[in-house]
Amino acid sequence: MSDNEEPRQPNPRILDYALLLKPRVMSLVVFTAWTGQMMAPGSIDPLTSAIAVLCIAVAAGASGAINMWYDRDIDVIMTRTQKRPLPDGRLDPLEALGFGTFLACASVAGMGLFVNVAAAGWLMLTILYYVFIYTVWLKRRTPQNIVIGGAAGAFPPMIGWVSVTGGADWNSVILFLIIFLWTPPHTWALALYRTGDYEAAGVPMMPVVVGPQKTKIQMLIYTLALVPVTLMPVMVGMSGRVYGIAALALGIAFLRHCIIVLRSDDDKDARKMFFFSIFYLFLIFVFLLIDKAVQIWL
Repeated sequence: MSDNEEPRQPNPRILDYALLLKPRVMSLVVFTAWTGQMMAPGSIDPLTSAIAVLCIAVAAGASGAINMWYDRDIDVIMTRTQKRPLPDGRLDPLEALGFGTFLACASVAGMGLFVNVAAAGWLMLTILYYVFIYTVWLKRRTPQNIVIGGAAGAFPPMIGWVSVTGGADWNSVILFLIIFLWTPPHTWALALYRTGDYEAAGVPMMPVVVGPQKTKIQMLIYTLALVPVTLMPVMVGMSGRVYGIAALALGIAFLRHCIIVLRSDDDKDARKMFFFSIFYLFLIFVFLLIDKAVQIWL
C-alpha cells in the first residue's frame, strides 16, 4: 500500500448484516453450547464439534435477524434499538427476513447432515420457539414473555450435549435449567432501567405491568431458585469441588446484587446487576470447564 492510498474501510452493508445476527448475544450462546459439548460424556472429533458450534451460532444469528425483522416497528421507538439496521433504514426488511430464513434453514440442514439428526431437531425447535413462541406470540402479549420465551436461550448447551451423545439426559437438563432460571432476573434488571422504552413501545415487560417493586421481588425468587440449581452438577456428580465452591461464591454475589436492587430506587443498581449477570453466567460455565479439566488431569 502506498503512502497516499487510504486504508480500505469495511463495507457498511456487511457490518449491518453482521449486526442483524446480534453478535453479543451470539457469543454467549456459542460459549454455553461449546460447554455443553465439553461436559457431555463420550467424545466428538474436533471438526464435527466445530461444525456443530458453527450451526448453533448461525441459528442464533438467524433467530436474531428474524426477530429484528418482526420487531422493527417497536425498535424504532425504543432508544436502545433505534440505531439497529432496520429501524435506521440501512437495510430493507425483506432482506433481513430472507437472510434470517436462509441462515435458519442452512444451520438445521448442516447440523443434520454433518453432526446428527437429534441435534438438528433440537436446533430447529429452538429457532421455531424463539421466532414463533417468544417473538410473535409472547413478547407483546404477556409480562411472562421472558419467562416462557427464555427457554429458547437455554437450549444451546443441551444442543451441544446432544451433538456429542445423540440424545438429551438429566445432566443436560440441568444446564438448561441454569440458563432458564437466570434469564428472568437478568432481563428484568435491564427492563428496570429501560422501563420507559418498553412502555413507549407497548411491550408488557414485568416492570411496566406490575411495577418495579413487584418485579424486584420476582427477581429475588428466581435468583433464590437459581443458586441451588447451579449446585446440582455437584450433587449428580457432573462436577466437583472446584466448581461447587465457585458456583456458591458466584451465587452469593448474584443474590447480593439482587437484594441491593430490591432495596434501591436507583436505576444504576439495576444496571450494575444486569451487567454482573452476564459475567455471572459466563463464569458459571467457565468453572464447569475448569472443574472438568481438573478431573481429567487428576
